[in-house]
Amino acid sequence: MTLTRRDLLAAAAALPVAGPAVAQDLPRLLCFGDSLTAGYGLARGEGLVPQLGAWLAAAGRPARLIDGGLSGDTTYGGRVRIGVSVRRHLPDAVMVALGGNDMLRGWRHDQAEANLDAILTTASQGTRPLLLVGIQAPGRDAAWRQGWAEIWPRLAARHDALLLPDLYAPLAAVPPGQRGPLLLRDGVHPSAQGIRMIVEHLGPVAADLVVRALAP
Repeated sequence: MTLTRRDLLAAAAALPVAGPAVAQDLPRLLCFGDSLTAGYGLARGEGLVPQLGAWLAAAGRPARLIDGGLSGDTTYGGRVRIGVSVRRHLPDAVMVALGGNDMLRGWRHDQAEANLDAILTTASQGTRPLLLVGIQAPGRDAAWRQGWAEIWPRLAARHDALLLPDLYAPLAAVPPGQRGPLLLRDGVHPSAQGIRMIVEHLGPVAADLVVRALAP
């Protein structure tokens, strides 16, 4: 399903019409991540969380998305704050998207895996459904990249979590010379247009998470 910007804005605008009672009945999805989740550098409504919420509503899988993104956060930082975030928001499901800043710092994948394992363990308490969002490691040597690539399916299997192996796959598929409009000036964070591509990629798996959240 490909949605235009007009479709997404219309879906987002339609949500409040349902009224407070209906909104309270929607499953609560905690989006736990870093600057990408937090919408770094983007206008209100253009970040990952609002665009994903609009996509889910348009797809017939509406949910109440909670922005648990923190710019600059690492898997270690996420490990420290996940307990507080879960207790504060009491989500019905959790999407975890961390690891990019670990990679930029050149940290080892085994350290990140231990942190993510702890995050997923805390997030899933009470049989709460999970979605793990992976990222393809950039640069460095092939063994380092392979080590990172292997942690995502291993963690997802261990925690019975849904998995999106590479959040940036749609952008990576675009030739480097054509990625300018898809990124902010820093060349790292996606623009609103880039986020729309990412949401088209992430949306179907997030919809499956909503289904799991609604299951008895």
